[in-house]
Amino acid sequence: MPRFSVIVPAYKVQACLPACLESVLSQSYDDLELIVVDDRSPDACGEIADEFAARDPRVRAVHLARNEGLGHARNAGTAEATGDYLLFLDGDDTLTPHALRAIADRLKETGEPDVLLYGHALAHWSGETVRDAFAGQLTEQGPAPFLLEDRPGLLRVPPVAWNKAYRREFTERGGFAFPSGHHTDLPWTYPVLMTAESIATLDRVCVHHRQRRRSGMPGTVGHFDVFDQYDRVFAYVDARPELARWRPVLFRRMVDHLAALFTDPDHLPRADRAEFLKRARDHYRAHRTPGHPVPAHSRLRHTVIRLGLYRTHRLAELVRGFARRAARPALRLAKSLRATALRLHYRVQLRLPLREDRAVFAAYGGRGHGCNPGALEEAFRTFAPHIRTAWVARPEHHHTVPTATRRLRPGTAAYWTALARSKYLVDNTDFDRRLVKRPGQILVQTQHGTPLKHMGLDLLERPAAAGDLDVEAMLRGVDQWDYLLSPNRHTTLTWERVYPGGYTTLPYGQPRNDVFQRATSEDVRRLRESLGIPEGSVAILYAPTHRDYRRTQRTTLDLDRLVRRLGPRFVVLARAHHRHGGPLVSPATARVIDVTGHPSVESLCLASDALVTDYSSLMFDYANLDRPIVIHADDREAYEAARGTYFDLRSCAPGAVARSEDELIDIFATGHWRGSRSTQLRSAFRERFCPYDDGRAAERVVRHVVLGETQSPPVIPLADRHPVPSAAAALGRPPLATVERGATDTPVAETR
Repeated sequence: MPRFSVIVPAYKVQACLPACLESVLSQSYDDLELIVVDDRSPDACGEIADEFAARDPRVRAVHLARNEGLGHARNAGTAEATGDYLLFLDGDDTLTPHALRAIADRLKETGEPDVLLYGHALAHWSGETVRDAFAGQLTEQGPAPFLLEDRPGLLRVPPVAWNKAYRREFTERGGFAFPSGHHTDLPWTYPVLMTAESIATLDRVCVHHRQRRRSGMPGTVGHFDVFDQYDRVFAYVDARPELARWRPVLFRRMVDHLAALFTDPDHLPRADRAEFLKRARDHYRAHRTPGHPVPAHSRLRHTVIRLGLYRTHRLAELVRGFARRAARPALRLAKSLRATALRLHYRVQLRLPLREDRAVFAAYGGRGHGCNPGALEEAFRTFAPHIRTAWVARPEHHHTVPTATRRLRPGTAAYWTALARSKYLVDNTDFDRRLVKRPGQILVQTQHGTPLKHMGLDLLERPAAAGDLDVEAMLRGVDQWDYLLSPNRHTTLTWERVYPGGYTTLPYGQPRNDVFQRATSEDVRRLRESLGIPEGSVAILYAPTHRDYRRTQRTTLDLDRLVRRLGPRFVVLARAHHRHGGPLVSPATARVIDVTGHPSVESLCLASDALVTDYSSLMFDYANLDRPIVIHADDREAYEAARGTYFDLRSCAPGAVARSEDELIDIFATGHWRGSRSTQLRSAFRERFCPYDDGRAAERVVRHVVLGETQSPPVIPLADRHPVPSAAAALGRPPLATVERGATDTPVAETR
């Protein structure tokens, strides 16, 4: 008897079915049977099912005599199932890697519940994946298993069959079956949840549900079927008096569902809306159940359904459409007038005297206070207190700016005044390309790391990475630089070649790394506590870089599996690249902490005990802490082809190198991450790339650029630097990981 029976109905999904079946068969948890039900599909679905059954004994192909719809196909698969738990997938969906193992672990952990709900993401045809909006209901906090009455909010989770695992004995005892029709999930999901004696949740995306590209006019037959399905749901409740308490909740869910279908033009043609609304009104009256108040934001929808106000709704739509059309030209005119006024304001400001005591700072095009400009802004206030500083940031980042620093919103009159009249301009990318640099202004370009991947003019030979790079605009920006910071000789030579210009290079180190030499053990303790890192844990900071050759940036590294294999003493701080646009984990679990939104990567470095990265320049900064670094480079060939690097990281690595997830696990499990060979590699790496980062880089820049001092403070040799130790190092050598059986088959060399 297998642990899982995965049932996949197949009808007109020949292009997606192989990927669906492969996602099941390639799971790291293989105690399963896969039942593919060919619903008399006119395409090659039946042949594909037979091919998979011929090559893998875990697959069974069931061929129906005629096409009877999704519900009948699922029932046919259920009749063939022998597993402990039933899982349903649509033929164009996929399981995420290691999903079955996570489900199996959670089932065991929660005492074999009747139903386990897990997360899903909508996979759009464009390649974008978006997690379900009600994922917050799947939290694993609190006792488990539980009854539905303990967490009634689970009824808000989409009522579909494929986001749950069902104990087969429970479904057989309850006599549950899918009806015919389009919305066949409704009369299955609600009865299952209401009658389950034990429920649990898994806060992890286990299914990618494909969203097909819509084309042509929407169909109507499938959505009129929703009325019959809700009739079945209420008939089930009415036949069981013990479920009467759920009637008001189900009524509200029905009205919200009908309103959503009615107002969605992609599902319901305009010509059928009047008839749909009439039937919705009849269902409202037939199933109305007092006792569940309607929230204020839903009252209009309920009123439209309750009264069948089609003409009123249509009139409101027309008014809104007219208002939008009328507002567009007015909005365009207002924007044009504002832009003209700001340009005129800027030109006036350019003719007024420079303010010798003003400095403007920015980082990453309007993000919060941080990186090299952030460290320099603090140094300006410390070593040149007569300079008044301002920081350019979007409003959502203003909370990161120190109270002693003026906040500027990009594009405002105050912003253009500051750019026109401040003597010092400091940024790590480039200011607005409309900037006119005046005689007497000093622009300090800090950049944001040691270059490993190709940059600047070298991107001309890498079209996949260059994108829409405007070389002329880039070089015009370079011509405005007065000073360019560099942390090492490699960076100096690279910048001067790929960003040719008349600026002066200041080989003073990276100001953002000064904190590594100034921080104390108490600072580390406080940071770990604020991040929720358990005392005594080994914290791994995972910070991958951007992939130019990928449409989506989700990491291939399964962080849940990593911490599960390494044991309870390890936690992962997951930090996405600033171009990623979202977290690496969705959502974070107890031992995988999402720190993408944390304002300071330097604080994350201090809080961690080791760094795992790929080609990110963060490795050069982290080396200043003299803590273990592990490289996870599972796509080196693809990355080299798309972006390219200035040297082979394998020949000059800061520590152990892993080519796969299992090798990464092995490196931590065997202690290679902190072994003597890794220490030797890190020492050589620091000698080459960290010669100036002694904690006084920002001071040297301010003394040279602002105070005009020709003699910089001497650089402290590497041997005399004493960065704050990690929490694990301060407590003594951390223990080896406790690796789950099957993590790796053979030992892996420490470096490659």
